[in-house]
Amino acid sequence: MLDTFKALVVRENEDGNFARKIENKKFTDLPDNDVLVRVHYSALNFKDALSATGHKGISRVYPHTPGVDAGGVVVKSENEKFKEGDEVVITGHDLGMNTSGGLAEYVSVPSEWVINLPDSLSLKEAMIYGTHGITASMCIYELQKQGITPESGKILVTGSTGGVGSMAVALLAKERYHVIAATGKMDKKDYLLGIGASEVINRSELHDESGKPLLRSRWIGAVDTVGGKTLSTVIAHTGQHGAVCCLGLVESDKFCTTLYPFLLRGLKLIGIDSAEKGIQLKRYLWNQLALEWKPKMLLEMAREVNLEDIDKEIDLILKGGQVGKVLVKCKAG
Repeated sequence: MLDTFKALVVRENEDGNFARKIENKKFTDLPDNDVLVRVHYSALNFKDALSATGHKGISRVYPHTPGVDAGGVVVKSENEKFKEGDEVVITGHDLGMNTSGGLAEYVSVPSEWVINLPDSLSLKEAMIYGTHGITASMCIYELQKQGITPESGKILVTGSTGGVGSMAVALLAKERYHVIAATGKMDKKDYLLGIGASEVINRSELHDESGKPLLRSRWIGAVDTVGGKTLSTVIAHTGQHGAVCCLGLVESDKFCTTLYPFLLRGLKLIGIDSAEKGIQLKRYLWNQLALEWKPKMLLEMAREVNLEDIDKEIDLILKGGQVGKVLVKCKAG
């Protein structure tokens, strides 16, 4: 093993601005945890992009390496559950936030964060899923817990061309749900239909200005990735005993509604926090993603880039220009 490895490093300058570039890091720069993993693939998430711009609400201490996802091979382990050569995945927890993250050739993490790769998944497929896939699968898990089946009615997905949104569309379609994909990128309609959407609508339909607390029922469940007025409108259009999974705030972290959807229609609003969910649930979801929920077009849902090219991809995701998943190859060769 070499003395150094490549990683994206974000540094705070004396003037309070932030700069990022690929640097050589020493292994002594990594935290002292019980599992060392050689990262083969990572992925780009919006949270990574915020960390890469110096967002102190995401990462408090700099210099720092972002990356909330990592898939690779165990190099060293002090825990008997993992041995050298095991293929593993790490998503969420503190990885890439205040713990040196997956946009690097190596990560050092607590063994409690590590999950053995299911037999039916490759490391590449696992990182096409990544946090996006775990989050989307958690939404399906929660909707099904509420008894919402494909026969119950249609499911709306907002922000449907994004990482979580497109994954939710594909996974719901694999489970035979009728999926309505809402997007501001109507030029990507064919992409959304190709990954399983039954209908594609313009996101402008989700900005109701009437002020009515209840609107006609259009779907029985929803996966909302944007928040704000969109979430308010989604709630008002959700049918009797429906459920809305809330997991994003790219439009706004605030929304306005009344109690009527909850009192008259028995609606449930479910917050999705995939980062800190228990390891047993994550193992179950990874097994579902490896088998029953695995979309046929999974490999086609991602665009692969090398670690050295990540800088421009960060700029693109911050501008809302990414479609689908950006898979990051961290291992050379």
